[in-house]
Amino acid sequence: MQTELSDKQLSRYARHVILDEVGEAGQLKLLAARILVVGAGGLGSPVLLYLAAAGIGNIGIIDFDLVDESNLQRQIIHSTDNIGIAKVNSAAERIEELNPEINVIQHRDRLSINNAAAIISQYDMVVDGSDNFAARYLINDICYFLKKTLVSAALIRFEGQISTYKAYQSGPCYRCLFPQAPAKNLISRCDTVGIFGSIAGILGTMQATEILKELLNIGTSLSGQLILYDALDVNMRKIKIVKNPDCALCGENPSIKTIDDAGK
Repeated sequence: MQTELSDKQLSRYARHVILDEVGEAGQLKLLAARILVVGAGGLGSPVLLYLAAAGIGNIGIIDFDLVDESNLQRQIIHSTDNIGIAKVNSAAERIEELNPEINVIQHRDRLSINNAAAIISQYDMVVDGSDNFAARYLINDICYFLKKTLVSAALIRFEGQISTYKAYQSGPCYRCLFPQAPAKNLISRCDTVGIFGSIAGILGTMQATEILKELLNIGTSLSGQLILYDALDVNMRKIKIVKNPDCALCGENPSIKTIDDAGK
């Protein structure tokens, strides 16, 4: 493990190092960290850019999609020249341009019960930038069983929400807040109701910030708290969320008891 910053690293990360809350020791923690970002889309784009800029030494990206022209309104890690290529490749190329010393691990795949545990187990923390309930429940469940901190966000139209889940440390999990997904006919998607592009930037940047705080153990964790953001009313609310004793995953009598049950 690296024990001191090189002169080049001291120059690149100087504005971090002069912060008392970070310093050289903190920057070394960031360089040693392994973070998985699920989705290289609207949320994943700012997350990946800011984690790479901050010096997260090892960043995993899992995404199966190709860059589409309709993505470019909000998925700022991709460019017009990247249309038609895999998002993981496009994102990795941009990270290389931004910070060549970052080790990017590409997972060109869809996260599923068949691969989630094997992939997530390789990382210290997980950022959920997925766009569907099935993926969110699966990521939440696997992170619980593997004792991984999860920072999750969601977007629609002019609104977003974000929280940190550390149910393995007695905090609430995603299922405590959302015990079950809404009926399919009640679920709104960005491709049908729209998304104001910069909302992804706001929430994704917040996700990156919370990951950095968790790695450095600074500030107040969002575990047990949910932030709701409404751009039209310029309103941001923080509400307390508590562990649900009847939670199917982390409650007193869980029905989801093993990794094999995850995501159900």
